[in-house]
Amino acid sequence: MQYRLGPDDRAWEVLVPHPSTPFGEELRKRRLEARLSLTDLSGLVHYSKAQLSKVERGIKAPSRDLARLCDAALGADGALIALSTPAAVDLPAVSAPGRVEEENWMMRLSSDGPSSFEPLGRREVLNAGVASLMTWRSGGSSPASPAVGADMLEVSRSLFTHYRRLGQAVEPGLLLPALITQTHTLRELSAQSDSSTRRRLLALGSRYAEYVGWLVQETGDERAALWWTQRAVDLATTGGDQALAGYALVRRALVTLYREDAEQTISLARRAQIGVLPSRIRGLAAQREAQGHALAGDVDACLHALDRARTLLTRPNDGDDDPVIGSIHLPDSVGMVTGWCLVDLGRPGEAGEELDRQLAQVGADAVRTQVRYGVRRALAYASAGEIDHACALTEPLLDGVTAVRSATVTIDLRRLVRVLSRYPDHPPVRRLAPRLGTLSRPITPHEETPS
Repeated sequence: MQYRLGPDDRAWEVLVPHPSTPFGEELRKRRLEARLSLTDLSGLVHYSKAQLSKVERGIKAPSRDLARLCDAALGADGALIALSTPAAVDLPAVSAPGRVEEENWMMRLSSDGPSSFEPLGRREVLNAGVASLMTWRSGGSSPASPAVGADMLEVSRSLFTHYRRLGQAVEPGLLLPALITQTHTLRELSAQSDSSTRRRLLALGSRYAEYVGWLVQETGDERAALWWTQRAVDLATTGGDQALAGYALVRRALVTLYREDAEQTISLARRAQIGVLPSRIRGLAAQREAQGHALAGDVDACLHALDRARTLLTRPNDGDDDPVIGSIHLPDSVGMVTGWCLVDLGRPGEAGEELDRQLAQVGADAVRTQVRYGVRRALAYASAGEIDHACALTEPLLDGVTAVRSATVTIDLRRLVRVLSRYPDHPPVRRLAPRLGTLSRPITPHEETPS
């Protein structure tokens, strides 16, 4: 403990040293080794000198974004990021593979209030009382003709394409009832069809279920998202397709990615790259692995995974005539993911330029894709200190953010808000602040939406 004479030259002040932190100590050590002053580092990472000083002295904890920028500026190869990484959290439990559990869903329709469509637990069903629930089950007593199965396949394939397009422009809750019903219909009809038709019905049903899982994740419900992904695997496996189990690992890695768990993301993605899986699944897995390496600050491993992804994704689709797995709205998915990764690698200037190029190729009707990567681009420019440009890019995205209501987009939007909040007196920031504050609130699972 030290003492010094106070400003009035009469009272003595007590100086209590703040405890240092591993991150602060390492940051200061690497900054001095690089012969950089706090002012120099401030100019590189676009954080104030005062804030950097507080972080070095352990007075203030670093944000993950600051850790990424400092790591890149000082060439720490992920060492600083590792010191700022929170403890990993296990994925939510899902039912065992191959064991489809019956699930009840309730639809509430109101002419002048909110409507919802959501799962209902067995206990809730019992509490509601049998008389209050209208139920229907297919008898499955008579086989369906081959013509019926073929007609259902043709119609359902066409509908699936239209649903995916609609999913780009509307919130998930508007599509989930129809998609879940369609998945059920395909599964029920498959049980009454000949073996060839049955396989194709189950394969298409698995694609529906996988898409349901993605949209459910967009509502913020990780556990339900994983449940539906596992149902997709079960449907595909029953139809003789083992490959979708590999893609389920890629989807699980998406959950850990948004939790900023680099280790689990990389591990899951690597497991989905075994040689027996279709090249597209392995390519998507390599992209996810690259995103995990970016979280960890490993530039070389990230770039190598992206190169591997590009090679795999340019190969033919292994003769599969089922709807393509993964996004259909990215003309160059590896290029877009490269821009995404550069943000997490602490290279926001490069990220903004790459995302500029990629977003110019995305159709205007792909609102969800435009919003997802557009918010990422705005975050890149804000992190690079180009606040006016970041605000100009953000403003036209906000109507789309409102329309698609994405829990995953909201995560990046909150990061953007944190960066912009460091410039409270900036006129464009002040203009956007009220609406950004509303839209960046976390989306809760099964949140009711006005009909």
